[in-house]
Amino acid sequence: MEKQSITSGAAPAPVGPYSQAIKIKGFLYVSGQIAINPQTGQLVQESFGDETRMVLDNLKAIIEAGGSSLDDTVKVTIYLKDMANFPEFNQIYGEYFGKSLPARACVEVSRLPKDVEIEIEAVAYCGD
Repeated sequence: MEKQSITSGAAPAPVGPYSQAIKIKGFLYVSGQIAINPQTGQLVQESFGDETRMVLDNLKAIIEAGGSSLDDTVKVTIYLKDMANFPEFNQIYGEYFGKSLPARACVEVSRLPKDVEIEIEAVAYCGD
């Protein structure tokens, strides 16, 4: 069994000892992404909506670097600091995933890395 580490320059570098994603047996496992702007290295925290879009843009960049797409994403896990943001999150999430809706889980957590409001991880099919 051979696993391949996937890295995208269009997404932020990991903030710890982990890979952006691992590709193995036709699937891409993407590490949790937070709202770090890959060009500036700064957190995007102007609003919850801006933060969510940056997270999804980072996730998309890594998935595409692994040879897949949001349309081929099969599972998403969302971590929210405040479940009161769930309706706004759902609206933005729908803009990214459209009709190709993966299975998902969404949980409220007490704290996330760098005290962000949202983190998202994903699994995508890449057909290898």
